[in-house]
Amino acid sequence: MTYLAKPRLQHPKLSQNELGLTHRDYEGAVSTLCAGCGHDSISAAIIQACFELSIPPHRVAKLSGIGCSSKTPNYFLGASHGFNSVHGRMPSVLTGAALANRDLIYLGVSGDGDSASIGLGQFAHCLRRGVNMTYIVENNGVYGLTKGQFSATADRESKSKRGAANRDSPIDLVSLAILLGATFVGRSFSGDKAQLVPLIKAAIEHKGAAFIDSISPCVAFNNHPESTKSYDYVRAHNEAMNFLDVIEGREPVVADYAPGSVVIIRQHEGSYLRLRKIESGYDPTDKRAARTLLQEHEAKGEIVTGLLYLDPEAQDLHERYGTVIKPLNALIDGDLCPGSDVLERINASLR
Repeated sequence: MTYLAKPRLQHPKLSQNELGLTHRDYEGAVSTLCAGCGHDSISAAIIQACFELSIPPHRVAKLSGIGCSSKTPNYFLGASHGFNSVHGRMPSVLTGAALANRDLIYLGVSGDGDSASIGLGQFAHCLRRGVNMTYIVENNGVYGLTKGQFSATADRESKSKRGAANRDSPIDLVSLAILLGATFVGRSFSGDKAQLVPLIKAAIEHKGAAFIDSISPCVAFNNHPESTKSYDYVRAHNEAMNFLDVIEGREPVVADYAPGSVVIIRQHEGSYLRLRKIESGYDPTDKRAARTLLQEHEAKGEIVTGLLYLDPEAQDLHERYGTVIKPLNALIDGDLCPGSDVLERINASLR
């Protein structure tokens, strides 16, 4: 099997940032996601944000769990540190890495299944502890790798590709993030690059737990089981010599609308999103107002986007616990084994 590879050569007139790096220096491998997947748009926004901030790629540690969304760190910042953990456990791995080395910029990428279902407890404790990170959930409401089952963020009465209706109440991750103590909370749409890029830039520069919920349409579940042209029907009636799969390409869904306005987005499978961009004069430092705003517009069927909440006096995990400034891998023997007198004082303080 042959995979497309990006050419090593770059055009000599590509624009450069303050470090002399080009946009290409922040890219990763060629994406293997479905054509038109919103996750690729989020990857592009992360690349653009890091390029504009002139972040040295080797200073970034990107971590993920399991799912379509958790594959995406392979598609950006190819020269950064990376760790792909098990399902729902990305937040604890990120927390451990952040405690061991505060000098890196931590970027956690997850999905609505990875964070709102099996990893909900990990999500909660990572935010409440104030880990200095940018936590992005690529939210499409389905389990894409296991063929489109409802995730915990799917709206009640929304239907799957098989026509089954979701009977459970959805988990609103932004409301939960505010309640748990995240000090930077935003929501955006993968197709709204004009909003998403500056939101990611602000989250990276924020000191503390920054969370972004990005609505990201899934394009893979448009074929109906009743159709004789569907994947399932053809496989059931075909004597295949090997297993192949084809997903019809889709154009990316994009949006460009003014602050304070509402736009209705038609997704690939025919459903609609009602996105409301917050007013330009909105005060994101009022936690109570932020929660009220979300509830009011949720009742109208609208998804509010933008910077929803920001604590201007936020502290991160290191400040709360008074951890050592030097990364743990840089400590010498004298720091790690200070002697019996120091150990005795520590033990005495715990009695």
